[in-house]
Amino acid sequence: MQLAELLDALNVEVDDPTRALTLEDIPCQAHDAELWFAESPADVEFAKALCRTCPAREACLAGALERREPWGVWGGELFLAGVVVPRKRPRGRPRKCEAAA
Repeated sequence: MQLAELLDALNVEVDDPTRALTLEDIPCQAHDAELWFAESPADVEFAKALCRTCPAREACLAGALERREPWGVWGGELFLAGVVVPRKRPRGRPRKCEAAA
């Protein structure tokens, strides 16, 4: 599916109708796809921040919720096991005492 067809299907409007959308306008198309499925909490937060500027953000999030995406960043939100979670926890066991951090 071409970008224009995708944006038409998502009912995405461009702020400036005289300018054509390019792949650079869609962050997940302009950056490495691995970023949206990263293990690092910092990388996940960076992907979420990139999504905030995307013209297809609302449609992407709605589609991910409807499909119950199993994981990844969709529409600026992190999905784990099909539900939105506020942030990704780092790997490993949580500390028993936060004061020790």
